[in-house]
Amino acid sequence: MIRNINETQPGIAVLRIAYDAANDVGRKIFVIIDEYDHFANDLIAMGVDAIYKKQVRANGIVRDFYETLKIGTSDAVGRIFITGISPVMIDDLTSGFNIASNLTVEERYNEMLGFTQAEVEGIIKETGLNRKLAKVDIQNYYDGYKFHKDAPRRVYNPTMLLYYFNQLRMTGKEPENIIDDNLKTDYGRLQRLTMNRENRETLLQIIRDDGIYSEIKTKFSIDNLADTGHFVSLLFYMGLLTIDKADRGLLWLKIPNYSIRTIYWEYLMQMIADTNREVQLNLSEWQLGVRDLAYDGNGVPLLDYVSKNIFSKLSNRDLMRFDEKYIKVMLLSVLFQSKIYLPFSEREVEGGYIDIFLERSSHLPDIPYEWIIELKYVKESDTDRLPEIRKASAAQLERYAASPQLAGKPGLRKAVWLFIGKTKYEIIE
Repeated sequence: MIRNINETQPGIAVLRIAYDAANDVGRKIFVIIDEYDHFANDLIAMGVDAIYKKQVRANGIVRDFYETLKIGTSDAVGRIFITGISPVMIDDLTSGFNIASNLTVEERYNEMLGFTQAEVEGIIKETGLNRKLAKVDIQNYYDGYKFHKDAPRRVYNPTMLLYYFNQLRMTGKEPENIIDDNLKTDYGRLQRLTMNRENRETLLQIIRDDGIYSEIKTKFSIDNLADTGHFVSLLFYMGLLTIDKADRGLLWLKIPNYSIRTIYWEYLMQMIADTNREVQLNLSEWQLGVRDLAYDGNGVPLLDYVSKNIFSKLSNRDLMRFDEKYIKVMLLSVLFQSKIYLPFSEREVEGGYIDIFLERSSHLPDIPYEWIIELKYVKESDTDRLPEIRKASAAQLERYAASPQLAGKPGLRKAVWLFIGKTKYEIIE
């Protein structure tokens, strides 16, 4: 058999030689294909749809490969197990490979490829990991995935969690980057998938609302990616959305955890810069502003920067959706990318939800100040409401600061960041 494979032309013929060899000895072949859609996702990300279609559709080498596998199930092939990221090829291969069952969203497999909380505890115990080394809330950073609405438990992303645990074991301290840089590879895909306006608008909605109502498509073609339902489903399969709950016959898909949320934040700022040429993004400049906030308690340089270089440059289309939620996600992106604070949105405390809570990074323990930020936005035509808004916002801050979760916390500061139109702001402490 080895001689035959070496002598034959590479490709589909190798499968037929393997079938003959298995039949000769009366054995069955178990075919395992990992990341079956890897090349397809790469081609989509690169924007070369024509090459994808040539390989997958009629007479393409990928289609021929799967048709040959299907033929093999009549005698030599006993089982085929295929894994991948998305069902983007399933529809395109249907007529050539219509023998497969899609197990992706079946409830019984919800915990197959993620870690439950009990399994995480088992890993910590088995490896002898010192819990005291872990400063971050691993559940908030790496947990949250659910692939069926009726599944009883959520699971951790194993790649994210093992990266963190491995860094703790190797260095005896937390990694400087709490979030694995390999996650950033999803940015290129997001960029390609949001080249059309409809998908960009959908992604902005997800970022602002932390999720979206949608059904999950179990198969779709590359030709359908501009459709909102298919685009949202692809985000689900990429791990950028997960099932939160069923509500009136619809699924609410949410951003799974803090790590994934940061991908959206970074994408948002890059998208704003790409679609608004006047927007100026200079990481070193805004880092200086965040540093002044952290070490001097002075928020003016930061808000000066975002007001003059980002908010004031937004297009009329951007201004149509300009509100507190939109401002918040842009600020979260700026604050996160500075790597000085860990910014949290809607942190729950007794008395409500904090718009932005700035927690000092464990790598910068000398930061004297953490912040409770209440965000407000007022159109220039509504400035008569300013006295009322100032008073209500100050009262909110007092409630948050007095909550059991934060009362007496050293170095805790609080401020209202009040934006008026797209060029003015106030800081109220």
